[in-house]
Amino acid sequence: MDKQENERIKLTSLSTKGGCGCKIGPADLSAVLRNLPAPTPDPNLLVGLDTSDDAGVYRINDDTALVQTLDFFTPIVDDPYSFGQVAAANAISDIYAMGGKPLTALNIVAFPISTLDKSVLADILRGAGDKMREAGVTLVGGHSIDDREPKFGLSVTGLVHPDKVRTNAGARPGDKLILTKPIGVGILTTSIKKDLLSGEEVERVTKVMTTLNKTAAEIMEPYDVSACTDVTGFGLLGHGMEMAKGSGVGIRIQASRVPVLPRVRELAEAGQIPGGTRNNYAHLEGSVSYPDQMDQISRYILCDAVTSGGLLIAIHPEQAEELLQKLLAAGVEAAMIGETTDEYPGTIVISDIHVASAASANV
Repeated sequence: MDKQENERIKLTSLSTKGGCGCKIGPADLSAVLRNLPAPTPDPNLLVGLDTSDDAGVYRINDDTALVQTLDFFTPIVDDPYSFGQVAAANAISDIYAMGGKPLTALNIVAFPISTLDKSVLADILRGAGDKMREAGVTLVGGHSIDDREPKFGLSVTGLVHPDKVRTNAGARPGDKLILTKPIGVGILTTSIKKDLLSGEEVERVTKVMTTLNKTAAEIMEPYDVSACTDVTGFGLLGHGMEMAKGSGVGIRIQASRVPVLPRVRELAEAGQIPGGTRNNYAHLEGSVSYPDQMDQISRYILCDAVTSGGLLIAIHPEQAEELLQKLLAAGVEAAMIGETTDEYPGTIVISDIHVASAASANV
């Protein structure tokens, strides 16, 4: 198969779901995990399963802890090289969310080796390799299986000082919330499968997904950040809810300040809402309070299943504006979208009726 034939391959047609939208839904996952025995206590395990955080953290000594994560999924875009880049950026993001520095990675490969040309897999691995080099991550190996549906991802290990771990469970009442990438990725990538996006629109959403959270993580490092998580398959509200419950705080989100990629509403109204987004919305029923006038499409957008999304940062209110301006100056598509409160802990309240466009959310 030559390069021209590779470019005609529609990778997203080879699977029923794509990207982080193929995650087992939060309700089903909770039902499975609650039946498992509690892990053996270990005083060196600083972050484990308790708060559904982005990665595990294990203390090696007083100055060093390992940050470990694993993420893989089915194709989210049609171009093999871009798929590899998205998968790598998505997996590495968990290390950034924990305040760590990514160090090494292992490839996880499932590929229909008898029906797709080997050059397709080579392009996927090349894309991931280039993204790892950008992040300063060293590939140390991997594992592959022959599978009918292509899947790819990474197991990533990073380092962090035990006293500088950023979890999703440390938010304090009164913190401001900053989001570093626009949402709507799930709706747009679902539309890719139906050939509903222009080449420029595919390029735009791919750029969002392939952008590392490295710059945002490095800029936030010296600030008084109390909690951080990255927004992926469970959507902005799903990961926000994990922060609210883990921290014992309530969250207020101003919908008009949430950055959303162009055409997301139009395509959602046309029915391009992934199953993962609908599952996220259903799982949060009773835990999120929406304005009575907010339509169902806006609610779905706030729950949209994101792949390789931005960081959701809870920061001391006196430092929030300075951090936001530094992020914007560095080219990060950041917006201040809400705050935490000591009222209604473990829940989210949405204000405003409409979500914003990516172009206007920073105002």
